[in-house]
Amino acid sequence: MSTTTQPLRFGLLLPTREMAMTGEYAVGPLLELAREAEAAGFDSVWTGDSLTARPRLDPLIVLAAVAGATSRISVGTGALTAALRHPLVGANMVASLHHAAGSRLELGVGAGFPMPESEAEFDAVGVPFAGRAGRLDETVRLWKQAWASGGDPAAGSFRGKHLSADLLHRLPPAATAAGPRVWLAGSDTPRVLERVATGYDGWLPFLPTTEAYDRAWRRIGELLAERGRPADAVVPGLYATLNVDPGRARAAAGLDEYVRGYYGRPLDVMTGIQAYGYGSAEECAEWLTGYVRAGARHVVLRIGSLDAARQFKELAEHVLPAVRASVG
Repeated sequence: MSTTTQPLRFGLLLPTREMAMTGEYAVGPLLELAREAEAAGFDSVWTGDSLTARPRLDPLIVLAAVAGATSRISVGTGALTAALRHPLVGANMVASLHHAAGSRLELGVGAGFPMPESEAEFDAVGVPFAGRAGRLDETVRLWKQAWASGGDPAAGSFRGKHLSADLLHRLPPAATAAGPRVWLAGSDTPRVLERVATGYDGWLPFLPTTEAYDRAWRRIGELLAERGRPADAVVPGLYATLNVDPGRARAAAGLDEYVRGYYGRPLDVMTGIQAYGYGSAEECAEWLTGYVRAGARHVVLRIGSLDAARQFKELAEHVLPAVRASVG
């Protein structure tokens, strides 16, 4: 069991992708759900990102609206595919959202899911899919340089292996020179863990087993120590999908239907890649508790059903309290 002194927090993924699945695009219901999540004790709300692979409303625009409609709850991207935007445009958009949300912004970024649809998405915006991890790391460094430039022309140019840009100092700064906390959404490969420990403030994986999570989080701890970073420099997150139903077989069937609509792939394929839990509230709470005991401290939950209202009630009233009670 991994240990950490960081507080336990829970986030909710807003159903922007689900709107594309049903063809009912509207921001109002997202704002209402965010307010309900805030009232129910969730700590954060998150949105995913995609243009053509898994289409949805733009996360930065949605979260700007959410920030204005709420007062306490954090807002996060889970995760922003940074390469889909020109790096200067991305720097400006994130800085603008940081001014709207302030310290409530959690910026999760990802390099792009290794699927044919994602490769086609990159091609559609004219960005190479190969080398995407290195391009993401350079984008984050470029953004941070722009946010901290303070208008100084000496900080106006960036030169990297994948990216080169000028006039960074002309961009509006972020709300603080450090900018928002940046999380890396990724797996548990050695390279990903090294990147997390070297240049990121949070880790947002979707590992399918608690054993994998425990091993990876322990390794991040070792890497942080090797790099001289504090043990709490990285927030250990988790991206997990739940379908809560008293009938376990019914929950599994509902989750399979949801996953097929979301990814075009069956549940038995996706469970080897991502974290999926299903069953009664008690079973789901027990499953999540395993990850918390392995070190997860900011758990972002995606509702694995298009019947979000009933599932939300189960999460807020039964699952989250049970997890919190089980870990003290």
